[in-house]
Amino acid sequence: MHDPKNDESGTTSGRRARGELESGVLAALYGADQPLTAREVRDRLPGDLAYTTVLTILSRLYDKGMLVRQRAGRGYAYAPARDEATHTAERMRSLLEHGTDREAVLTRFVSELSEKDEQLLQRLLAGHDGPHHTGRADEGS
Repeated sequence: MHDPKNDESGTTSGRRARGELESGVLAALYGADQPLTAREVRDRLPGDLAYTTVLTILSRLYDKGMLVRQRAGRGYAYAPARDEATHTAERMRSLLEHGTDREAVLTRFVSELSEKDEQLLQRLLAGHDGPHHTGRADEGS
């Protein structure tokens, strides 16, 4: 049953799910060219979030090892611990590992790729992605 007071999608109650807030905070940090304070992060987010809410999300992300921080005045400035591509790849791998049917998940994923992304994936799998290819740690094993 749907409970509007407990709606984490943000559509009925106006509240956003924690994951949505974390994603927004991470996006703000990925888009910055230097570490940001909680106030600077808040200023880059849509809506009117409380400073303490942003600070709580930053603290949670730091505790999870997703952010690094450095002293900035009386507080901290935060930056992502890993680049956005690494973070996204880790999330994709985690989702795949928690599924019960890897083949079905991968099949559905590939079937829903755009033609351009499918061609890129084929090129990557063939090992012909050019200068950005760094190799996987388990290649050749």
